[in-house]
Amino acid sequence: MTRRTPLFALLTALIAALATMATLGLMTATSKDAAASTPPRGDKDVILNLFQWTWNSVASECTDTIGPAGFGYVQVSPPNEHVTGTQWWTSYQPVSYQIESKLGTRAEFAAMVNACHSAGVGVIADAVVNHMAADSGTGVAGSTYGQDSFPGIYGGNDFNDCKTNISDYGNRWEVQNCRLVSLQDLRTGSDYVRGRLAAYFDDLTSLGVDGFRIDAAKHIPADDLAAIKAETSGAYWVHEVIGAAGEPIQPSEYTGSGDVHEFDYSRQLKHDFDGQIKNLRYIGDGKLPSDVAGVFVDNHDTERNGESMNYQWGAKYVLANTFMLSWPYGSPSVYSGYEFTDYDAGVPGSTSTTVPDANCGGVFTCTQRWTEIQGMVGFHNEVAGTGVTNWWDDGSNNIGYGRGDSGYVAINNTGSSVTRTYQTSLPAGTYCDVVAASDCSVTRTVDGSGQLNATIPAYGAVAVHVGATSGSTPSPTAETGDVSVAAHADTVWGQSVYLVGDLPELGSWTPANGVALSAASYPTWTGTVDLPAGTTFEYKYVKIDGSGNATWESGANRTATVGADGSLALDDTWR
Repeated sequence: MTRRTPLFALLTALIAALATMATLGLMTATSKDAAASTPPRGDKDVILNLFQWTWNSVASECTDTIGPAGFGYVQVSPPNEHVTGTQWWTSYQPVSYQIESKLGTRAEFAAMVNACHSAGVGVIADAVVNHMAADSGTGVAGSTYGQDSFPGIYGGNDFNDCKTNISDYGNRWEVQNCRLVSLQDLRTGSDYVRGRLAAYFDDLTSLGVDGFRIDAAKHIPADDLAAIKAETSGAYWVHEVIGAAGEPIQPSEYTGSGDVHEFDYSRQLKHDFDGQIKNLRYIGDGKLPSDVAGVFVDNHDTERNGESMNYQWGAKYVLANTFMLSWPYGSPSVYSGYEFTDYDAGVPGSTSTTVPDANCGGVFTCTQRWTEIQGMVGFHNEVAGTGVTNWWDDGSNNIGYGRGDSGYVAINNTGSSVTRTYQTSLPAGTYCDVVAASDCSVTRTVDGSGQLNATIPAYGAVAVHVGATSGSTPSPTAETGDVSVAAHADTVWGQSVYLVGDLPELGSWTPANGVALSAASYPTWTGTVDLPAGTTFEYKYVKIDGSGNATWESGANRTATVGADGSLALDDTWR
């Protein structure tokens, strides 16, 4: 959500703090900061925030782009039922905890999680648990609601007694007990409310969700959130706590139950890229410890309210992401939304109950497809665990630094090209410039003394690492779709068919985590799944309805073996 802190006061406090720290010489380098605690998936931990993408669009993007690019996680918008309307913020006004929203159905959500997992990508869901919707009406899935009344879920005793909007952010009690822009504030100190929220988290976890962004966490006492999490299966959490100097509620209070978004990080990026980026050397100073900090250049709130940079900054926005993905502070989240001129506007083409699928040839920014972003995600993965070496700056807007003996980055935040020789700790060789091209058509040479000579374009960068060298064989990526599936099955409206088996890729006999098949050729359901050559496995087909109820086909488990060339065609009929 948004509108929680006075923007100008925040920026003024930040600028004053930076000036004072620079004058006193109190800043210290962050090269020894530990990595944040986002659980790595293999060697990948970067989060991609796909704002207002439908579940079907996320599924396709995980397979085609997000997984191959090396992202560890995709963050999706809130999946629960919410109010109707075309505005983006309708997603943040819950009506019920049904997994039915304008972004898709429960079955589509489960299929998306499975598709992302098959691509090696975890799923983090935005969770709105501070409040329910304002006013009264009917949600996108048909649930009715009113003041202190959400039938079958909450009644009058489940909301805080304060019915007025927050007016004083210096008053802790008011911030955590009164209403945020008229939204009905849940009594999170209640055992019943805690249990209801824990059940919602566990329902999503049962569908395969790996973690949660806790929306409006600042408006919930930290002890309440810790108590709620203690009742859940314990997935990863990162809290949205918009801290401001002088306020009684601070981000550090919430580290007991998860990571916390460090808003001062994005504020400093904006300040420094609009000023002097030499100060980025000290970006971790005075902020949350690196191992609990979630960092970002922008998110859906800050890109609209002016608190951070956004896509409209052009080349500087790309440079800020380049820095974030190459600097060892916090757990980075790359943001991908859509173009807008109206603060409230949802995705163009939205109706009161639906959002069109994402189209990267249209208004969606599709940051994850940019050459620079993909190159830097690979850089981040390659240099993980190394410290900063060979820092250099020109006293203003040109910087360069290494990551141990694994990588080197130089950033030019000026309107003129810069040519110089940079000292690195890299071994001699010819390296792919991963921000210039994805196919190693642009290379940089490091000599036997570790020196790299380069001309960096205006508002441009150079980035090289030992995992991408000229003439090297790229690390193999898992092929997808080697096993083709065709299952002939009649279904009733709302049912989907899944392939479920004894391997993790097949859900380990958990229906919702199996391989969701497409009904495009109904009554033949089709799909693909990548399995290693020579693998023998057991499987069955399962029908899942919109409420998550599973119906297994009859008979003994089926068995199959992937061919030596990695291919297999399943052609079965429901029994």
